[in-house]
Amino acid sequence: MFVGAGLLVGVAAGPAQAAGVSYATRCVPPAASGLDPVEGTTEVQITAPATAGVGDEVEVVWKFTRAASKNPDLIDLPADSVQPSGTLKAAGAQTADLAMQGPRKNPAIPKGGAMVLSDMKGTLKLTAPGTVTLTPDAYSINAFSTDTKCAPTETVKPAATIEVTGAPTSPSPTPTSTPSTTPSGTASTQPSGSASASPSDSGGQTDFTGKEVSVAYACKTPIGDKNATSPVQIDARKNGGGFDLTVRFKKSVMDSPADIPANSVKPSMEVVLGGADKGTVHVEGPANAQPIKSGDPIAVPDLTGTYKPGASGESTLAPGVLTVKALGTTTTCTPQTSQVSLTLDTTRQEGGASGGGGSTSTSGGTSSGSTSTSGGLAETGSDSHGALRALGLVAGTVILLGGAVFTFLPRRHPH
Repeated sequence: MFVGAGLLVGVAAGPAQAAGVSYATRCVPPAASGLDPVEGTTEVQITAPATAGVGDEVEVVWKFTRAASKNPDLIDLPADSVQPSGTLKAAGAQTADLAMQGPRKNPAIPKGGAMVLSDMKGTLKLTAPGTVTLTPDAYSINAFSTDTKCAPTETVKPAATIEVTGAPTSPSPTPTSTPSTTPSGTASTQPSGSASASPSDSGGQTDFTGKEVSVAYACKTPIGDKNATSPVQIDARKNGGGFDLTVRFKKSVMDSPADIPANSVKPSMEVVLGGADKGTVHVEGPANAQPIKSGDPIAVPDLTGTYKPGASGESTLAPGVLTVKALGTTTTCTPQTSQVSLTLDTTRQEGGASGGGGSTSTSGGTSSGSTSTSGGLAETGSDSHGALRALGLVAGTVILLGGAVFTFLPRRHPH
């Protein structure tokens, strides 16, 4: 974290200066979250050298003194779970869009609390003599693989100026800007505009790998309401005009303290569509083929189904309602947040998902989309017990399914 002045690389550095500006801002959560846009005010302080020379590279610091939106009144954000990135516009003697980024560094932010964002940095190479103005522009807030995008709704005044002296070292230089090196431990290396995995616009691409997202579930069981959290990933394989989907619970297993007979546990899910498409896609997994002894882990099987697009454009897929049938009972788990795992470029197919509430669920499925709330940034967070106990729920939360007790536990990655 830089507490004071921006730094100038070069002998022509003058004293640092800091200036602030505020501007009306509209923040838009991810499409799949179901949240309404938020109107607010962003207050920013920009620190940069007051003077510099042509050819120098100067480092600029963007400090948030106020974000445009608060954390929604839903769940807490854990420490070190939020990362800002944005664009600072240079104008005057030279024009450039300076990429800014801060580390994933923040205190725990309670429900309804003010967003606390780390300082962002960027490096600008000066190419022409004269006055260069620095004006904050759009920025994004990333939390648990979701991005909330904030942009000015009015003309923003410059927050700082640099008086550049000297002459260009080469004719007609091209203004350049480079983002500063992301501190170690930061989850991403550049601003991310999507919670999706690899893009789907490659003509020959057939397999699409989704991003692992941590999903908090509120579960209604036959003997009471319980909560649990689990990482989920949605992958797709192109099949004609549609896609074969596979939903993977990659990093969790269930431990059972009771004997469970074969063919007595069967999961299914309604994958939530967003972006260009609307509705849900039903996926389900096989029942346990073998009996499970007390104390043995129960790996959540892959859930599979077919997605037939009902719209053309960028369509998002997010984990939705999970239904688990076990020992003659049914438990329904509803996500408390909607996080996009995969974005696909889709082409509308006759009888596809859009507009009709999604694909028809097979027997045992539960038709539902994700729950949504009004206002605020994309809801992600955790309780006070630690950073990666994601989305307000700690690992080890118990789900009661009839007479059996299942516990979500992390599975270690093999190395």
